[in-house]
Amino acid sequence: MDFNDTPEEAEFRGEARAFLSQHLKPKTPGALRAGGREDFLARAKAWQKTKAEGGFAQITWPKEMGGRGGTVMQQVIWGQEEAKFDAPTGPFAIGLGMCIPTVIAFGSDAHKKRYVQKALMGEEIWCQLFSEPAAGSDVAGLKTKAIKDGDEWVINGQKVWTSGAHYSDYGILLVRTDPNVPKHKGLTMFIVDMKQQGVDVRPIHQASGGSEFNEVYFTDVRIPDSDRLGEPGMGWKVALVTLMNERLAVGGSPGPDWKEIMDYARSAGTISDQAFREKLADWYVAAQGYKLTKFRTQTALSRGETPGPENSIGKIINANHLQDICNSAIEMQDHYGLILDKDEAPAEAIFQESFMWAPGLRIAGGTDEILKNIIAERVLGLPQDVRVDKDKSFAEMNQERHDIR
Repeated sequence: MDFNDTPEEAEFRGEARAFLSQHLKPKTPGALRAGGREDFLARAKAWQKTKAEGGFAQITWPKEMGGRGGTVMQQVIWGQEEAKFDAPTGPFAIGLGMCIPTVIAFGSDAHKKRYVQKALMGEEIWCQLFSEPAAGSDVAGLKTKAIKDGDEWVINGQKVWTSGAHYSDYGILLVRTDPNVPKHKGLTMFIVDMKQQGVDVRPIHQASGGSEFNEVYFTDVRIPDSDRLGEPGMGWKVALVTLMNERLAVGGSPGPDWKEIMDYARSAGTISDQAFREKLADWYVAAQGYKLTKFRTQTALSRGETPGPENSIGKIINANHLQDICNSAIEMQDHYGLILDKDEAPAEAIFQESFMWAPGLRIAGGTDEILKNIIAERVLGLPQDVRVDKDKSFAEMNQERHDIR
């Protein structure tokens, strides 16, 4: 394991830092939350355009796709440096990290020409429409259906927990096109216009006060067959490409870490409390352990190797880490911990807001339990769970559930 940048990587890191320092301010708690949603989206689009024009938007993408043609390690370095600044990147993380790579991998030349550059320049935002009320961790259990009608597909059903759907222009949509085969084999992926007739987006009010997740209803939505990604029935294969990108994208956790709560403890006068210092030591050790684990991935990327499923470790550690830190900070504030107004609350209510968000982070991108299964089976080599429905058609499975009721 090599913890040091190569000369080429060090040169790129310096270039990235210089570009970021020229266009952004160093990270400040609460700065990204200033202003309303429209203001934030405008800033995010402007920053995305600036990155694209500077050659930093998608570093690993080929130059003909608007990228830099750089290495995966350069992309990792850029992410490390960008995280130190007030960079409004959120609205584009899903589109550029998951959706557009899927379009590039399975879309036609016409798709790539139409969608890639506009997404890269921040002109259009994308979302990912996978989860449903009865298909969360088991995505292949989804029920939203598509029926072929000439050169079009008619979509009916519901998606839920769709991040950013309320401000997205397009999305990638996974639906069931054949219920008479096992559940993983009857799926198909499409590109969907989120503004078209029949698409109803309903934001979900979250405990944190935000509304970043959505329910999305499809009522007789027509999608041309030309906007299909991959062959009919091969949607699970297409979705795996998206999900592999998602695992890498959601490993970190936004919000305060041990440094922030240590700074707050100093100002609150509780830094000398022995019980708090013991917890602080635990948080620091966990953070360092995760950092060293990430170095394994970074070393593999630097050598041109493909990192393994150990990326699932990151989200389990960080989501629980975030929840514990924020809970301790709120307890430290005593009755002031009840104040949610960021203009009145200690530390601008960052601990309260993040505490309310942390449970969602433990679900989004795969629950703790699902990620533990991945680690158990693919990292530790333990036996897989028994799947009694492996060879049954989706229609047969649904009939059995109906009979049981």
